[in-house]
Amino acid sequence: MSDKNLEERNASEETIKKTSEETPQEETEKVLSENSEKTETVTEGDIVSEEKLSPTHQEDDPTAEEEDVDDLDEEHEEDTEDEAVDYHALSKKELIAAFQKLLKDKPIQSIKNAVEEIKTEFNAKFNDDMEEKKEEFLAEGGNIIDFQYTTPLKKEFNSLYFDYKEKRNNYYKNLKRDLQENLSKRLELIEELKGLLNIEENINTTYKHFKEIQEKWHVSGAIPRDKYNTVWNTYHHHVENFYDFLHLNREFRDLDFKHNLEQKLKVIGRAEELAQEEDLSKAFRELQMLHKMWKEDIGPVAKEYRDEVWDKFSAATKVIHDKRLAHLQELEAEFEKNHELKKELIQKIEEITQNTKANHKAWQQAMKAVQELRDSYFETGKVPKDKNKESWAAFKNATRAFNHSKNDFYKNQKKEQYENLSKKLELIKIAEENKDGNDFEAVTPLMKKIQLDWKQIGHVPKKDSDKIWKQFKNACNYYFNRLHASKNKANEEELANLEKKETLLKQVEAFTLTGKNDEDLSALREKINQWKNIGRVPFNKKGIDQNFNKLLDSHFAKLKLNKQEVEMIRFENKLNAIASQEDERKLQNEEFFISKKISEIRSEILQLENNLGFFQHVDENNPLVKEVHKNIKKQKEELGTWKEKLKTLRNFKSD
Repeated sequence: MSDKNLEERNASEETIKKTSEETPQEETEKVLSENSEKTETVTEGDIVSEEKLSPTHQEDDPTAEEEDVDDLDEEHEEDTEDEAVDYHALSKKELIAAFQKLLKDKPIQSIKNAVEEIKTEFNAKFNDDMEEKKEEFLAEGGNIIDFQYTTPLKKEFNSLYFDYKEKRNNYYKNLKRDLQENLSKRLELIEELKGLLNIEENINTTYKHFKEIQEKWHVSGAIPRDKYNTVWNTYHHHVENFYDFLHLNREFRDLDFKHNLEQKLKVIGRAEELAQEEDLSKAFRELQMLHKMWKEDIGPVAKEYRDEVWDKFSAATKVIHDKRLAHLQELEAEFEKNHELKKELIQKIEEITQNTKANHKAWQQAMKAVQELRDSYFETGKVPKDKNKESWAAFKNATRAFNHSKNDFYKNQKKEQYENLSKKLELIKIAEENKDGNDFEAVTPLMKKIQLDWKQIGHVPKKDSDKIWKQFKNACNYYFNRLHASKNKANEEELANLEKKETLLKQVEAFTLTGKNDEDLSALREKINQWKNIGRVPFNKKGIDQNFNKLLDSHFAKLKLNKQEVEMIRFENKLNAIASQEDERKLQNEEFFISKKISEIRSEILQLENNLGFFQHVDENNPLVKEVHKNIKKQKEELGTWKEKLKTLRNFKSD
């Protein structure tokens, strides 16, 4: 190597040493500025934005393998709209299953967002359950200090989450170590590359050594992203220096340029073929690989071909980009329609949440309607990428708001159920305190009332329902069994009374009047007293009393009695019939009816007497005057009868 070339190489090395003390961006700009005529690279970031493509574009962005590990999860989430899952709709058991599937099927560095969402939903559901158990614990008289709650599902979830954190930490720990090791290897290769310029050996051996360094560089793996630009451009700087060094041996350089040209022409040919590919996504992915090959795997070509091959490659790239852009614009219009549809579905969920009435039936119908809307949301296609997060967040918020409202309703139902439980326990206490009561007339209405109250109170917690119902039913059954046993005994007496009344009825039916009113009336009164003393008959046979009264009426009609006397005998029979039924309410109603009748007759008499005032100067023999006097007399007779009935009734009650 000549002294001049050696001085140039040393100067270049000094430049690298100086720039290494500056920021990576400053170093990149200086090194590339010095070698702008020799640099022929394109970053992966430029593949998606063809207007940035340039044969002298700076290599500011590393390849896909150099992704910042802190951004991996976020980037994964942004690119997986089809994998969006409404974890809020899953049960705790289903959330654990989803968690297990993620750990099994997905890279650990790509599931952070999903795992955190699963964790949030699981803890929310667990806390809801815990609050419910706490309320039950306190309702049963427990002390909040003593309350503890966990479940096997909670322990299983905690164990899964611990495994996830451990695997994730180990992954990034190992990744960081690997990146540092790869960085050390690449720095060693740069030093080795720099040393080639100072080795006194056969050019064939030096060129072979250079190729070995290139091969090791390509397989040396990813390095820390913040170091990538500096290391990459330093490496290319020394590669260019080596090619300048090869200028001393044009044969090797031209041979290498020729090989590189052939490889780049193949890449161009494949890129031009991809322009005809109908599957634009497939074409675009392969184009990215071609750009990576162009940048990393294929070296420079002779200067006179550089612009030409680059222009051809850029032209082929632009064709694919233009077709993809047009396709994306078509998709974007469809995505926008989907976005509007999803907004409408979300709005409907929100309306259901706001308008559902506070009853079980309404919420069951609402749950069915929201499930149908959820299904429609997931069946609707993609939305524009810049609106994906917004749409998904709005959907989750709407479904969460619905579920929170639903849960609040049923939580309040639970609260009401505990209040109902307290009320029913009070009824059980009343039932058990009175089940041995012997005052059937007083206790029976009470027991019937608490049975009706029980039905009207409503639901209690499911775990208590059967227990308290059995307790209440047993107490009620115990009492009513005693009541029925008592009634069975009374029924025997009533059947005997029925037999006696049937015999007496036949006697009254066969009774023949003698024509002597006093004797016949006395005989009939004796039959009435006998009937009265017999007692009650079965309820379904009480018609026998009416038959008895009809027979008496037929006999009384044949007797020579005044109207009031007959009416009073009939009334006494009626009272006896009511008394036989032991129905105090009927006696009260009868008294109310007679009192009302007396009041009406008095009003009628008063009205008639007032009417006479209009006939003060009219002859007493006037037909109208005579008719008024006749009506007054009739009303006073009826008043006397009703007063006698009231007196008899009150005496009857006092007896």
